Amino acid sequence: MKILGIDPGYERLGIAILEKPARNEFHSGGNKGDKKETVLFSECFKTSSKLEFNERLSLVGIEIKNIIKKWKPEILAIETLFLNTNQKTVMQVAEVRGVIIYEASINGLKIFEASPPQIKLATTGYGRATKEQIIKMVKILVDKKNPKNNAKESDDELDAIAIALTAFAHMR
Repeated sequence: MKILGIDPGYERLGIAILEKPARNEFHSGGNKGDKKETVLFSECFKTSSKLEFNERLSLVGIEIKNIIKKWKPEILAIETLFLNTNQKTVMQVAEVRGVIIYEASINGLKIFEASPPQIKLATTGYGRATKEQIIKMVKILVDKKNPKNNAKESDDELDAIAIALTAFAHMR
């Protein structure tokens, strides 16, 4: 099963495709405990602040559509809105989420949404974990087949991976 994990934003969008090994697939030695979710793809998709917001939304939609077409995930895992004091930012991120959920819906993906505390709990076991604790655990919890993922991932990519891991954890 493949999950598309997304850390929504309009300037930077964390995107990851994770796959859960089938029951009969085993890694190193064949122990059940060795089965890790595999990162097939991750990126930090960026849009230019020089573009109008509607153009940025369009670029996000095109990127999500292309990723769904290429990787064929079954589930979209996306972070719920984190309310902050900047209302304009909250509204714009909500609009980005709408574009992403729309693209996933018209392509038949199931939608899984998780709040920041749920993501922290699923990845670290503690709902108030720090960013550093999440990053450390994400790197432990996944198998990185893609050579690109041996490079330094952005926080946005790691957040997208954590969101996808949360969806897998909720499916168990």
